[in-house]
Amino acid sequence: MTSTPADTLTISRRFNGPPNSANGGYVAGLLGPLVGDCATVRLTAPPPLERPLGLRPTDDGYALLDDGRAVARARPGRMTLEPPPAPTIEQARAAMRHYRGQTEDTFRGCFVCGMDRHPGDGLRVFAGPLEDGQAVAAAWTPEASVADKQGNVKAEFVWAALDCPGAFALGQGEVEVLLLGEMTTELRGTVPATEPYVVVGWREGEEGRKQYSGTALFDASGACLAIARGTWFAVPRERIA
Repeated sequence: MTSTPADTLTISRRFNGPPNSANGGYVAGLLGPLVGDCATVRLTAPPPLERPLGLRPTDDGYALLDDGRAVARARPGRMTLEPPPAPTIEQARAAMRHYRGQTEDTFRGCFVCGMDRHPGDGLRVFAGPLEDGQAVAAAWTPEASVADKQGNVKAEFVWAALDCPGAFALGQGEVEVLLLGEMTTELRGTVPATEPYVVVGWREGEEGRKQYSGTALFDASGACLAIARGTWFAVPRERIA
């Protein structure tokens, strides 16, 4: 293990994804770094907000518990993806103009991708389709409020930024929406706050009810600082509205 965490944690309502539960990438980012720079986190229930959750070691990682029931489990991961070529920041900014979340109702308050979140409140990662139609991208300049004492973006916010672009790469439907079920993330370098970055998401296929995405974070030079593979499940909008 890379650190010894507290026995409990409480997720602030600020960090919601769906209206009444936490953003999956953010929760995964709280647990994953406890087991290393590459970790897999499986979400087994909607992570609740504003109440103490137990954090317990397991044989190979950690479990996050709500009244004894696991809502997330972290274990060491293995990254099998390679990032695509990085678009420029200008290309990512152009893609944001076509961000499909502009007409999205269910997730307008999402900490990561919600249009109703203001600067200083949400991450505002608005990934829209690139010209080639093969991926989505967003320009992102993380604020100092999400940085550690060294000025680097905290791991949980890097994980969070790599969450929602995966869903928009796959496409949210009118009747059903995608929710994150599992996320494997590899952190490859520090991410200094207040610098410009590009977040990219792309489709990695599907298998039965599961859909897979890749996401990556690049600096202005095109270096990949983090990469993730997401597993998604479609659920009716009415279940999470």
